[in-house]
Amino acid sequence: MAPAPSLTVGRLGAYAAPAFALAMPTIPAFVYLPAMYAESLGLATAGLVLLGARIVDVISDPLIGTLSDRHETRWGHRKPWIFIGAILAGLALVRLFQPPSDVTTSYLLIWAIVLYLGWTLIAVPYTAWGAELSDDYNERSRITGTREGLTLVGILAAGAVPALAASMGWSESEGLAAVSWLAIIVGAPTIAVLLWRVPERRITPKPTAHTAISWETTKSAINVLSGNKPFVRLLSAWFINGIANGIPAALFLLYLEYGLHADAGQRSILILAYFLSGVLSIPFWLAMSKRIGKHRTWCWAMMLTCAAFIWVPFLAPGDIVFFAIICIVTGMGLGADLSLPPALQADVIDFDHLRSGRARAGLFFALWSMSTKLALALAVGITFPLLEFLGFSMDGDNTLSALRSLSVIYAGVPVVLKFVAIAAIWSFPITRARQELIQRRLEQRNERRA
Repeated sequence: MAPAPSLTVGRLGAYAAPAFALAMPTIPAFVYLPAMYAESLGLATAGLVLLGARIVDVISDPLIGTLSDRHETRWGHRKPWIFIGAILAGLALVRLFQPPSDVTTSYLLIWAIVLYLGWTLIAVPYTAWGAELSDDYNERSRITGTREGLTLVGILAAGAVPALAASMGWSESEGLAAVSWLAIIVGAPTIAVLLWRVPERRITPKPTAHTAISWETTKSAINVLSGNKPFVRLLSAWFINGIANGIPAALFLLYLEYGLHADAGQRSILILAYFLSGVLSIPFWLAMSKRIGKHRTWCWAMMLTCAAFIWVPFLAPGDIVFFAIICIVTGMGLGADLSLPPALQADVIDFDHLRSGRARAGLFFALWSMSTKLALALAVGITFPLLEFLGFSMDGDNTLSALRSLSVIYAGVPVVLKFVAIAAIWSFPITRARQELIQRRLEQRNERRA
């Protein structure tokens, strides 16, 4: 089988560049937002409201995925959804990070739903589009690695803005508002270039019109889950690992403030160290995946994260240097978490295409997005009320037992979950050799139909 041509640097850059801006709100939304609203609404209330917003949001994923798979417009079948989503997400970012003084649960719920919906409209078509840019096993790793590398650079930039704002005398809320505006300013031109310069793969064959979208969505989802065992296996590992990553993200600021007694400057440095390590590690993981395969490389990365996290419950207040080392090591694991599983997902889509004869990348990435959102929602919606139940309080008056509960939930639970994910994905069946066989059979079928 002849190697597939690589994407030009210009086209790859045009596709991946929006990831920088799309990632900038990640730290504000997943790290700062729960803690920020917990101060005024309470731990349990903020956690449950964000859980509710995520559950509402999950409903939209298979619908958006199926619509972007099946409906070609004069502008393409991925591009219109990304355009609409960018407008909604930009508006919601400004509203969430510049709230009124008398914020209510309904305010948080409504704008969180709008933000999550906007991200769905962008993320599902955008990631599915990336899977369609190449059929080559390693080229897909290059595409996802570039996209997720820029994602981490965007997260780094977002982490630097609050630190810079603090040095200028701005409040933390003003720094977060600056991040949201910067994401909009950078995102508008890069998304415009994406929609203008990157071509889409046309829908083939054309979908039939006799089946209602709602029924088609449900039927396709059931068929995917019941008939594609590699996908179920990959999705299960991704979901479990997503909870394992979501718990530390949700509790990061609380652990730094109450567990380590880190000040605002130290918190910013630790966040930057974590994500910078992730960016720098991606070339290493991509090189390793070419030698031992993507799924095995991902497993080793998760083991590395576990080896670092097991030491967290033994840290004492003030152990900032030791925790910085943990941040660097676990940040390396994040680089693999972001770059390798989406490339595996593209291989699973090929397997489905061979078996079903249908291109359903949007639906697959919608189910992928659903599992991500549910994992993050559970991370916040369970851990915040659980901490409150165990006696932890944000007023600073915490017993040793409450602080111990914080550190164990923050680091101990993710270690257990990651080992479950490793067990699920270690013997993943779609290796490079099998993916190349799938591609040959797809090409042969296409030649027969031509």
